[in-house]
Amino acid sequence: MTNQRIGIIDVGSNTVRLVIFEIDNYYSMIELQNIKTPARLVQYLDDENHMSQEGIDVLIQIMKSFREISVRYKIDALLPVATQAIRQAKNADEIVQQITAATDIEMRILTEKEEAYFGNYAVRHTMHYPDGLSVDIGGASTELTLFKNKEVLHSHSFPFGVVTLKRKFFGGKEHNDPKAIKKAQKFVEEQFKTLDWVPKAKVPLIGVGGSARNIGEIHQRQIHYPIAGIHGYEMNREELETVFELLKNTTLEEKEDLDGLSEDRRDIIIPAGIVFTTLYDTVKADCFALSNRGLREGIVMDYLNREFNNPFSLHDLQKQTIERTARQYGIRPLGSRQRVAIADKLFTVLNNEVPLTQDPYLKKLMRFGAYLYFLGSYIEDDSESQHTFYILSNSNLHGFNHKDRVRLALLASFKNKSLFNQYSSDFLGWFSDEELSTLMYLGGIIKFSEALNDSHVNIVRDIHLEPSENKEEYDLYVTYTGDVLSERYRSNKQKKHIERILDKSVTVHFTDEPASQEIQQ
Repeated sequence: MTNQRIGIIDVGSNTVRLVIFEIDNYYSMIELQNIKTPARLVQYLDDENHMSQEGIDVLIQIMKSFREISVRYKIDALLPVATQAIRQAKNADEIVQQITAATDIEMRILTEKEEAYFGNYAVRHTMHYPDGLSVDIGGASTELTLFKNKEVLHSHSFPFGVVTLKRKFFGGKEHNDPKAIKKAQKFVEEQFKTLDWVPKAKVPLIGVGGSARNIGEIHQRQIHYPIAGIHGYEMNREELETVFELLKNTTLEEKEDLDGLSEDRRDIIIPAGIVFTTLYDTVKADCFALSNRGLREGIVMDYLNREFNNPFSLHDLQKQTIERTARQYGIRPLGSRQRVAIADKLFTVLNNEVPLTQDPYLKKLMRFGAYLYFLGSYIEDDSESQHTFYILSNSNLHGFNHKDRVRLALLASFKNKSLFNQYSSDFLGWFSDEELSTLMYLGGIIKFSEALNDSHVNIVRDIHLEPSENKEEYDLYVTYTGDVLSERYRSNKQKKHIERILDKSVTVHFTDEPASQEIQQ
């Protein structure tokens, strides 16, 4: 596949948005453009759900502008969809016909089930949770989808959203009126409990869409969160309630200066908070996780999976992400695979002498870190460690939560103890001292593996470790084939990382005994 540009127009009840993605040869989705217009189409619906011509004209003007932009970007496919505001309009067919006649854009009205499906599709294909309940609240609808083991079990669309809740309970009242909040909470709770599978869920609650992202971004600003990105960010019930209380106790004028809150959501963020906190309690969730991938990404990913033989898998998300990241930063797979193989062997021989970890997941992260080691050299060789740590800790890596992003960044950027301590100092309380020590040891294994792989020509065949006769030091035997001049020099400079693990001196011996095959990954 050659690079493709896909545009998606999302006609929602609150906003209309054009997002243009560029899809590279490895199916990485790069967002080239994201234009949002707060149309609030639901306000143009009368009591009989008939959209006025004024509302239709507003939408036509937006669609004309978006079509012109799409043409300028030379997109290969345009996917225009509409959700609740158009779906519930009695004159929906007329709206679609007028748009097609005026703009030549054939808009697809998603059913409630389709809207819930696509939003959840992105969640399941980009987040590590095997089980969860996704909630996507728009202007006039709220979609819930329950999945277990990555398979959808139940979904439902409620005919209320942030705009309709505001109109129903806060009309003519202050945006934070206590009685209105209480009535809205009771109404929302009663609605959720009409579905017997919601109170029984007891899974992570996953927030999708702009309102959910705003809640997470406000919290991040309040606690001076040390890394970027909202995808995979987790909040517990107390943290969610803290943000909700802040919103309730802040005037509309004060909300203008509230970091993390979009200007066009100032007057509708409290209805969103009502939905999230009430649903959290109803579900008995153990966390509120934020997804930066929702309806639009789900539609594009579904399109690509249908057109190009399923490039996005529900399983092995982390491996898929590592491979795409490596390609993005020009990492050569041959050298990376050999470095991983050497790190595996080193881990085994060292773990036999000094138990490093019983956690297989940490070993898995070590292998990922070895594969992406010093990817920051793509930017600059002289500060490759610093760039590596910043890139990995601040990238939305599909399948990884934020703690795992930092763990991976510490491993893939490991250069020395001093820099490791410098990087980890911003994350006090995230990891225990024992885990930080383990991560430093694993980083040292990767660093030494790179030294044994310095020429990147696959010359290391086997590794074994033996205590000396006096038991006061160790001999590390490396079987190789070919010229190891570079590896001999580098390994003797970097053996201190192995000595730190063993707490004893190590002598490295190179033995030229060609084997039938190299260390296998």
